[in-house]
Amino acid sequence: MNPSSQNASSEVQDPPSPARILVVDDQAANIQVVGSVLGKLGHEIIPASDGPTALRRLALRPPDLILLDLLMPEMDGCEVCRRLRANPDWKYIPVIFLSAADDKDFIVRALESGGVDYITKPFNQAELISRVRTQLALKSARDRLKQLAKDKDELIGILAHDLKNQLGGMQMSAQLLRDRASRSQNADTRTTQLAENIAHSSGQLLAFVKEFLANAAADHGIAIRLETLNLSDAAAAAVHQYDEAARQKDLAVEVNLPDNGTAVLADASALDQVLDNLLSNALKFSPPGKRIFVSVESGPTHVECRIQDEGPGFTGADRTRMYHRYARLSARPTGGEPSTGLGLSIVRKLVNAMNGGLICESVPAEGTTFVVRLPRPAQT
Repeated sequence: MNPSSQNASSEVQDPPSPARILVVDDQAANIQVVGSVLGKLGHEIIPASDGPTALRRLALRPPDLILLDLLMPEMDGCEVCRRLRANPDWKYIPVIFLSAADDKDFIVRALESGGVDYITKPFNQAELISRVRTQLALKSARDRLKQLAKDKDELIGILAHDLKNQLGGMQMSAQLLRDRASRSQNADTRTTQLAENIAHSSGQLLAFVKEFLANAAADHGIAIRLETLNLSDAAAAAVHQYDEAARQKDLAVEVNLPDNGTAVLADASALDQVLDNLLSNALKFSPPGKRIFVSVESGPTHVECRIQDEGPGFTGADRTRMYHRYARLSARPTGGEPSTGLGLSIVRKLVNAMNGGLICESVPAEGTTFVVRLPRPAQT
């Protein structure tokens, strides 16, 4: 594998900003040639004579780019690249393969293992510089986009949290004003109605902001802490939270929550949010006078919580997009409650994060049953 040395083309201009480049090759002469070409551009060249040495160099300080020989003894370039892609800290470092092998099968193997480009040796210096510059520019663009996305998410999160606090205060003030006006003997019907409108609108906005924040948290990695919980207790707490809402809509909530054998492995906060969303939907879309059934059933490896309503159910079109964010489905809340289209998206993400399963059984015009299936704790 003797490299040829050619002068870089005079047409190569505007070299990339200095970068840290790891060059892995079992032939020292190859590292010297590559280092000489790229070192003139100001890049820091980190040599490694084999795969294990390259991985040790990576552990000390990840580079911006890796030039990796394909055919090396003991650990070839494909294996090194696969190990890179398996490590979250290294998986996005671009890898350009360098090899004297021009066989198409080798090239396919290299790219399938995670390489972004392939240069055959003996190589043309101008080609090497051009491809290195391209990959460094792409990495720089990805890094900038990632930072912009992070900044955007942080800004939206700050705004949403502040908005949530302000809306909460607005809703509470409107409710107090409405209640005071309704108790007054000289109640102004117009004032009472305006207070009711403010309370209703602020409640809808507050529900949207809360679900937006929950969805954003789910998108950016859910911090799940699994522990042994009682699914019947969690379901009972969720039902109790909606006692007053069910009474106001004339809905009967029937429960079957056994005391024993309902332990599951779950995250307390995530489980509460899942049950809250599903029970809220059942109340929201059920017409007055209907029933809602909440039950917990034990299985050999899992425990299920079933929440069944007698609402409109899901159409075929609904089922294709029911877990999409901001999806607008055919059913509408029966009591003017807010509906953001985020609830089911959040529920599925949380259930999946707890290693559980979410099942939907629905017949149009007859109702819907959601089944949350969670694993039992390991037997000790």
